[in-house]
Amino acid sequence: MLLHIVARGKIGRSAEAELVDRYLKRIAWPVKLTELPDGGRSGPAAPPNSVTVLLDEKGKALSSMQLADKLEQWRDGGKREVRFMIGAADGHSPAERDDADLLLSFGPATWPHLLVRAMLAEQLFRATSILANHPYHREG
Repeated sequence: MLLHIVARGKIGRSAEAELVDRYLKRIAWPVKLTELPDGGRSGPAAPPNSVTVLLDEKGKALSSMQLADKLEQWRDGGKREVRFMIGAADGHSPAERDDADLLLSFGPATWPHLLVRAMLAEQLFRATSILANHPYHREG
């Protein structure tokens, strides 16, 4: 199953970009990162049999174990792609929220979208490590 991060804005060469790269390279699953301009067109069309997750302050905060469980359910359910959408400064439209399969939050604080990429990359690495019984995650 492809883990696809679709993010608004260009990350360029930055400390955040290095963190994102570091974690994405560690993920054993197929991973793709697509950058979109801050405004304008919507992202690429989602393929059939995919899941859309919007990173959104109004979303549900999941523990790392709960995120791993979701990925496992989607993978075992035959989903081809999980698309994680990171919006620009103004977030997502109501229509995008309504169309999403899951609204995911990293808590009630507001996070810069470049930092959210790094946080998401780390959580995806952690979740896939949990599913592989790798010792990276320590529950407790």
